Formats: sequence, C-alpha cells, structure tokens
Amino acid sequence: MFLQIFVLICFLSLIIVLFFDKLDYILYSILFIIIASLVSGIFLEEARELEFYILQIKWDVIIFIIGLFIIVEVLNEAQFFEEIADFIIARYQNKPTKLFYIFCLLSTLLASFVAAISITIILVPIIIKSSRKIGINPAPYLFGLSVCVNLAATLTPFGSAQNILISNEFNLDFLWFLINIIPYFMITITITLILLQFYILNPKIKKKKINEDTKEENGKNIVEEGIDENKGKKSGFDKSFIKNLVALVVLIILLVFIEAYYIVAIGGAIVFVFLNPVNKQKKLKSFSLYHYLNRIDYKLIYFFVCLFIFVGLLQLNGTILMVEKWIESISYENEFILAIVILIITSILSGLLDNAPVTVIFIPIIKILLALPVFYSGPILIAFILGINLGGNFLPQGSAADMMTLELAKYNKVNEVNYKNMFKIGALFSILHIIIGIGYLYVIIYVL
Repeated sequence: MFLQIFVLICFLSLIIVLFFDKLDYILYSILFIIIASLVSGIFLEEARELEFYILQIKWDVIIFIIGLFIIVEVLNEAQFFEEIADFIIARYQNKPTKLFYIFCLLSTLLASFVAAISITIILVPIIIKSSRKIGINPAPYLFGLSVCVNLAATLTPFGSAQNILISNEFNLDFLWFLINIIPYFMITITITLILLQFYILNPKIKKKKINEDTKEENGKNIVEEGIDENKGKKSGFDKSFIKNLVALVVLIILLVFIEAYYIVAIGGAIVFVFLNPVNKQKKLKSFSLYHYLNRIDYKLIYFFVCLFIFVGLLQLNGTILMVEKWIESISYENEFILAIVILIITSILSGLLDNAPVTVIFIPIIKILLALPVFYSGPILIAFILGINLGGNFLPQGSAADMMTLELAKYNKVNEVNYKNMFKIGALFSILHIIIGIGYLYVIIYVL
C-alpha cells in the first residue's frame, strides 16, 4: 500500500506542476520519474530492469506525433493555413454570421486531423484581425472556435493525441469512428453551432451594430485596404499551396486506409520536406529535415514518455487494478451504468487535468473491463473517447488549445475572452455534450 500511495503522489505532483506555467514541467517530470522508479525498485524486482522502462513507451505513438509535428511545421512555414483563412475572409468579411459558421466548420475540420493547439495558434490571430476589420467583436468567434476544436477531437482516430493513444491500444481505425462516433458528432455539432449563433454571436452583433454612415465608411476602408494589400499579388492560390493541398489530401486518405499510421506520418513528413525546400541563402534552396526537426517543440513528446513510464509503474504495483475494481463495483455489472460512469469520470478528470495523462491512466483500466465477459467493447470505448475529449471544455486548463486561446486573446486585448467567460461557456457546452452522449449511449445499448 505504501508503494502505491507513494507512486501516486509522485504522479499527482507532476499533474500539479502543469498548473504553473513558469515551472519547467519536463524537469519535474524526469525528477518524479526517477524518484518513483528508485522507490519502486526497492520493493519490485521488475522495476530495477532497464528493459521494463523501454517496453512501457509506445514508440509507434511517439513516431506518429513527431511525423505530424514535422508536417505542421512545414505547412506553417509555407503559410498554408493562412492562405485558406485569407481566402475565406475575402469572401465572407461582410457577412459575420456566415463567417462565424465558416470559421467554426474550418477549425472543426482542421482540428480533426491536426493538433487543436496548432489550429488555435494559426486561426486566433486571423479571426481577431478579420473581426475587427469588419467592426465585429471577435469574442464570439473565439468562443465558437474553442468549443468546436474540442468537439472535433472526437471525430477521427488521429484527431487528438488521446485518440491516437486509444486507437493504437484498441486497434480502432477510421471505419470504426465512422460507424460509432461520427453520428454522435453530426448531431452534437449541429446543435452546438445553432446555440452558439443564437446565444453567443447574435447578441454581440446586435450590441456592436454600427450605423449606416459608419458602415459605408468601413466599407470604403475595407475596399481600399484590400486594394493596397493585394497590390503586386497574384490572384488565387500559388503552386506551392496546390502541391501541399494535394499531399495533405493523400496523407489523410492513407491514414484512413493504412493501419501502420506511424509509417504514414513519418513518410508523409519526408514528402512534405521535399515539396518545401528551405531558403538557406537568397537564391539557394535545399531540402532540410534538420531545419524542421529543430523547430519542433519536443516537450509534449518527453512528457508522453514520462506518462507511459508512470502508468507502467502504477500498473506494476496494482494501483490500476484497484481503480478498475472500484469502477466495476459501482456499475453493478450494468453496461449502460458503466458507460455513464466512464463518460462522467473521464470528462471531469479531463477538465481538471490535461486529458493526455487521464487517457494513459484509463487505457489499462478499460482493457481490464473489456476482458470481462459481461461487457461489450463498443459502448465502453465510445464512452471513453467521448469523455476524454469532451472534458476539455469543462475548464480551460483541461485543453492546451483553450489556454492558448486565452493567451492570444490577452495579447490582442480581447478583454471578453477571459478565464471566467471561457469557463462559463465551456462548462455549459460540455454538460450539454455529455447529456447528448448519455442519450447516444442509451440508443446504442438498448435500441440498436
């Protein structure tokens, strides 16, 4: 019991460190891993072997994440996402409601394939700039973005780091998500967008509505700015954009149909590097994987390695089995109750903490539950995926994308987008999404 409590305290201490941005969580994660490993080695022989720690790391997941990070860096440097956003703004800048739907749907689509925080970094400054240009408060657009990117994480097996972990562990492909998750997503995103428009966007449009004279003046300014900005630029997308778009579509298709997704990701990264040579000198271009590897933020990857080892230690000392027994005992061998318990617990924990450690902790628990003959895998895995991803809207610290949105909003002086408002809106929609999820699970278990 002492060992279980000690390792759990080390793990929770690491989670607490995540709440303090000024602290180097990589330093503390390594420190806590060393302490937990040394103490575990005193009591458990397996914890003394280097092979044990190497085997705990999901290397295919690490390779996949590195591949995706390289692709995102290549596309960022090529200004791929900026070109898409600028094209949308040019067409819908005088139609705030349509622009709202376009940005929400675009962020949802992109966040289902690319890390939500990357989409946030790209789109938030563009949304703020375009909103102010047409005289509309950017706050509702940012709240819409926040809610939608967290919901988008449920859409595909590679839509978030947690989905990658779950899909890898339980061999879930795109077809499984298409059958089991996308129906829920379509219902929920429709309800969410309608509510966002009527209760978040429309009041701001009415409040910030300007008189006809100001509209005309703004219209003139927009036209003049547009003319100035487009001088010397070619209309339409350039060849580089077209090449990257084709490559991205092919990559997504391969991810859908090829199970070895880590090979697709790292192979795709190499292709994108060749499609986008680096300007090392004024007129000299060269292909450089090293250039993009240097630009990757490896902190998340190191953090995942530490999480894998921590969960291995918790599993080795029996903590995971104890949690599984507790969840099983409160479900009374009722699959629907068990699914609801998993959905709610993972949602709450993912809201309070980062969803990555919650995912890593619950994967072995779910595996034990699925080994029991009284439970089917479908509803349990659906509840797990929904809970892990939907919890990001409960509290901002549960989602790296939300924290980045708050930081960018503060930098750009969007005062209405603060922690209090983000929590209020995010929590309400998170509760709504969970209620819809419970209804969806009921239909799957008792109707279908």
